[in-house]
Amino acid sequence: MRHFIRHPVNVPIEIWASDWAAPDASESQNVSRGGLAFRCNRALEPGGIAQLRIPSVKPPFEAKARVAWCLPCEIGYEVGMEFLDADDDLRARMVEQICYIENYRKLVERTERRHLTGDQAAREWIARYGAQFFDTGDKEPS
Repeated sequence: MRHFIRHPVNVPIEIWASDWAAPDASESQNVSRGGLAFRCNRALEPGGIAQLRIPSVKPPFEAKARVAWCLPCEIGYEVGMEFLDADDDLRARMVEQICYIENYRKLVERTERRHLTGDQAAREWIARYGAQFFDTGDKEPS
């Protein structure tokens, strides 16, 4: 049973297990307060621990997570990870907000043909959706 709502986000991530020589670059598919899902070039053993990093946010989000599931797909594997530390849940919520802001920035550029910096997009998004985002817990801003 799912405890948290998943929010689709496409943000670059890095994943690595202790026995890997280098991290595997990927892109998240969705994030929730409990963890995230992504595609990976390598299989990860369910129950195993791996390090996650989202370098595009400042400061970069880093967390250890447990592999909840790993399924083969058309290209590589789909992997679900659950955060190990309760503080990572809060930090993931912050990353989730940053992902919403980045999606908003891209939407404005595509639909309104306005180019916003990250700071401009953040100010607009927070003014429009910030209160709703924090008041609704795990519900997506509408």
